[in-house]
Amino acid sequence: MRKKTALKLLYLSRADVERVDLDMPAIIGLLEAAFREKGEGRVEMPPKPGIHPKGDAFIHAMPACIPGMKTAGMKWVSGFPENQKIGLPYISGLIVLNDIETGLPTAVMDATWVTAHRTGAASALSAKYLARRTSEVLGILACGAQGRTHVRALTKTFPIKRVLAYDIAPDVQRKFVEEMSQQTGLEIIGVDHPKKAVVDSDIVVTSGPILKRPDPVIEKGWLKPGAFASAVDYDSYWTSEALAEMDKLATDDLPQFRYVRVTGYFQRMTEPYADLGEIVIGKKQGREHDHERTMAMNLGLALDDMAVAPEICRRAKERGIGTWLPL
Repeated sequence: MRKKTALKLLYLSRADVERVDLDMPAIIGLLEAAFREKGEGRVEMPPKPGIHPKGDAFIHAMPACIPGMKTAGMKWVSGFPENQKIGLPYISGLIVLNDIETGLPTAVMDATWVTAHRTGAASALSAKYLARRTSEVLGILACGAQGRTHVRALTKTFPIKRVLAYDIAPDVQRKFVEEMSQQTGLEIIGVDHPKKAVVDSDIVVTSGPILKRPDPVIEKGWLKPGAFASAVDYDSYWTSEALAEMDKLATDDLPQFRYVRVTGYFQRMTEPYADLGEIVIGKKQGREHDHERTMAMNLGLALDDMAVAPEICRRAKERGIGTWLPL
């Protein structure tokens, strides 16, 4: 009689995921491989459905399958802007991985670290194709977890020498400047107005809360010719006039952009000209000359999580990190 196999999955807490500490160049490389698969049409990823318990809060289900990378699963992620006022993270969630041959769940892990780092990596990947390679000054608007991971990602891919940081909360900005100066050894300067973080920067990242009816502050003419922007917070920071100045505006997934627009976002902007997968495989052009203003408005994809989470799981198993649970 055939012996029944014990079914189990690996649970990785936030501390476990952080212990694995997957390095940023590896994350960027995993995303580039995933977006190449996407550009070639070899990814299954429906637009993420969501529920909205209150205001601008959301909880999204994000499934994806990348057969070429033998990965499938889903992230269940929430974003509650008011959490920051009570000392809780804006973004939280769980990632579930499934065996691509049997469908059985193989791992459950905290999504906070993965979400922060894959988002910074996606911006760096977009910048690889849309920013000037000689970019030296980085502007950060919103100095939370995303601000930190974007500094780490972009300094791995560009010769960044100076960072100009702005946050509406002076204490948050001050802490960011102190900590990131120590961690990176770069010149990191806190500024007292968002314009000062934009006008002299070669790369600008905005990463505040995602708002359906934002009150944007970045105006026409602030982003200089030749600069690249990554709007992680949709169009929350950018006026329609500023967006209209872009010579090229890309996103990470056009079907998802259209789906999100139907729900009420992006009412002040035109559709992006390309998604990142098309740019990675050369189907659409990235930057073509040094004077272009370019932007990536990446929405955050399940593809990103399914590219990164399995590698974290693999390394955790190798190092004996995590807790095995019976199914």
